[in-house]
Amino acid sequence: MEIKYYIGLAVALFCIGVAGVLTRRNAIIIFMCIELMLNAVNVLLVAFSKMHALSALGKAMPSVVSDGQLFVFFIMVVAAAEVSVGLAIIVMMYRNVHAVDVNFLNRLKN
Repeated sequence: MEIKYYIGLAVALFCIGVAGVLTRRNAIIIFMCIELMLNAVNVLLVAFSKMHALSALGKAMPSVVSDGQLFVFFIMVVAAAEVSVGLAIIVMMYRNVHAVDVNFLNRLKN
């Protein structure tokens, strides 16, 4: 499969995530859209790593091939930490405000 299909998929996923973050007011949906954007980056990293592995440089230096997968692993670890902290914040917001609408966060300023 050519790299342009992976790039197209990643761009589509990232654009859907950006549109969701900018248009939605529900904190959980915004949170899911941020995760969708991170997964779009993961798709690109794996695709470019595969492309590099198929190149002449990748065949000459096989230890460099797994860099993309290594970055994806670190992004997944950071995303897991983000999920735990983000969901804790959303649960505490729901306990205090009884809604997950981000417009209610303006009340925290007072």
